[in-house]
Amino acid sequence: MKFGAVPVETALGTVLAHSLVAGKRIPKGTVLQETHLQALVDAGFETVVVAQLDQDDVAEDVAATKLAESMLIGIEGVRATSAGAGRVNLYAESCGMIRINAAIVQQVNSIDPMITVATVPDYHRVDAHGMVATIKIIAYAVPSSALAEATKVARGAVSLRRPVFETATLIETTIGDIPSDKGQRAMAGRVERMGMVLTERVLVPHKPDPLAQAIRSAPGDMIFVLTASATSDVMDVAPQALRDAGGQVERFGMPVDPGNLLFLGEIGGKPVIGLPGCARSPALNGADWVLERVICGSEVTHADIAAMGVGGLLKEIPTRPMPREKGL
Repeated sequence: MKFGAVPVETALGTVLAHSLVAGKRIPKGTVLQETHLQALVDAGFETVVVAQLDQDDVAEDVAATKLAESMLIGIEGVRATSAGAGRVNLYAESCGMIRINAAIVQQVNSIDPMITVATVPDYHRVDAHGMVATIKIIAYAVPSSALAEATKVARGAVSLRRPVFETATLIETTIGDIPSDKGQRAMAGRVERMGMVLTERVLVPHKPDPLAQAIRSAPGDMIFVLTASATSDVMDVAPQALRDAGGQVERFGMPVDPGNLLFLGEIGGKPVIGLPGCARSPALNGADWVLERVICGSEVTHADIAAMGVGGLLKEIPTRPMPREKGL
């Protein structure tokens, strides 16, 4: 591709590099036709800055479209927009969790600086019609060889995992007075945005036996446990109640703050998540990262949770009884 100023009379079929006003506005990126050239001459322009495509160049919109098509081969639930100004956006067709193959994205972005793909983070929760990626051809064209290389490797860069569960039961333990429904409302919001519903609220005393019975009887496809007193050990009330009910605890604790005091387990094939107290707030916390993956059918391993520590310092809470630094 050649780029620079040329006489107006020789600019037929070239791509206008900068928007101009010649009677009316001619947007940048316009492929100049005879009518444009006449308007430019009438407006007093002698030269114009343009891009001239070589024989083996692929125009920006065509290139962006082809790359998007390659990325979505075999992928369900993600759609591409039509191209404009060298850009195509990708959107989720339903709620769920976006998976990004970072190695593929990096490989595409390493082929030619003019070919770019930007995405949301891996494991990003997305609502229906949420944007998940944008493909932008920086220049007005790219060499066909570079585009061919990019389209060859782009398949599978982005995918959508939809929720695999429909219902969840929240069990709350009580010590003394019945707690407010703040936790119930926060958790209802979390599951509803994933296309699920929360079953009727369950309240039990903060003791292993009644909690174990509630876990066994929970009707939801998933079970959340929110205790009146924070779970401080793998042998504490809630993890012990899960074991007493016939389930198992797979992990206690996570390197995400807020959200340290989470435990993960299962009973009869149902996932069980022991929620940290911060789950009573709709604000992002470590439990969100775990429950979103579980809801979308992803196995959450010890290694997965351990890896959450990088980026896991989500926010400082000014009202902490014991702030991390004195004077804060």
